[in-house]
Amino acid sequence: MELTTVWFILIAVLWIGYFVLEGFDLGVGILLPVIAKGDRERRAVINTIGPVWDGNEVWLLTAGGATFAAFPEWYATLFSGFYLPLLLILLALILRGVAFEYRHQRPEATWKGWWDRAIIVGSFVPALLWGVAFANIVRGVPIDSSKDFTGTIFTLLNPFGLLGGLVTLTLFLTHGAMYLALKTDGVLRVRAREMALRLGVVAAVLAVIFLIWTQVLSGNAGSAVLFVVAALALVGGLVAIFVGREGWAFVGTFATLALAVAGLFVALFPDVMPSTTSELYSLTTTNAAATSYTLKVMTIVAGIFTPLVLIYQAWTYWVFRKRISVHHIPEDDLVAAH
Repeated sequence: MELTTVWFILIAVLWIGYFVLEGFDLGVGILLPVIAKGDRERRAVINTIGPVWDGNEVWLLTAGGATFAAFPEWYATLFSGFYLPLLLILLALILRGVAFEYRHQRPEATWKGWWDRAIIVGSFVPALLWGVAFANIVRGVPIDSSKDFTGTIFTLLNPFGLLGGLVTLTLFLTHGAMYLALKTDGVLRVRAREMALRLGVVAAVLAVIFLIWTQVLSGNAGSAVLFVVAALALVGGLVAIFVGREGWAFVGTFATLALAVAGLFVALFPDVMPSTTSELYSLTTTNAAATSYTLKVMTIVAGIFTPLVLIYQAWTYWVFRKRISVHHIPEDDLVAAH
């Protein structure tokens, strides 16, 4: 297997890791005012992702860095053509991170309310725009002979792209509700289970339409298999949450996102960014790749450090594996808020 193909697969794995991990904590952020009704409940909901949200974002940084190093032409065209949506995603993630750190710095309810809104907006924007971006990457965008994006922001706001945004939004919401059902107890757990079922039905309908459309546009036998299994995993997750098996329900949405993203990359290969102007101008794993020496050095570094990162992150999830309930939130926080 050529190193260009190896790095295409590795970048796909990094994006899968980002979507399945960051996906649930973005969903939790959006669901904050829906699942939690008071300050103690909101503290409990935030605490479910408190130890892991920043570690989940490392997958995004690594995916971006790997793309820059392994496929510099892809990185240049992607980040110049998708500049505005990627900038909005970056600003939203910064706002969200600041909100997590500043929310508890003052006891006033108004102060906490504004930072709660920042968490909601900072979670909503990436959840929507990641789907728009990836849908357009798979569909193809106008690229000229100089490998430059020649469209505008309105080029990306096509029906397929917008549907992709709604799919990631609803899947992340469902994934987040499944996570909350798994990580909380009492009334929060009950609300999360009910919300997961409602959102899951909507997500399933949108996802099936999107995946069929994707298969028609650029799919192959491999992507078709992955898409079908992804749909079955989502159905299995909904059945599991209905019967109260939150662990298996979360595995279901986890698998759904992983398989769906894998299917998008399989449908994309060997292109990394198809051109709707001419197939001759499409960016591929060959013409967008870095030098062979660069790829060799990166492969060695990745082989050493990737297992260490995975072990550390798995250990983090194991340490913070227990459920969280309102009674874990100290009473003095409630008093201070008033």
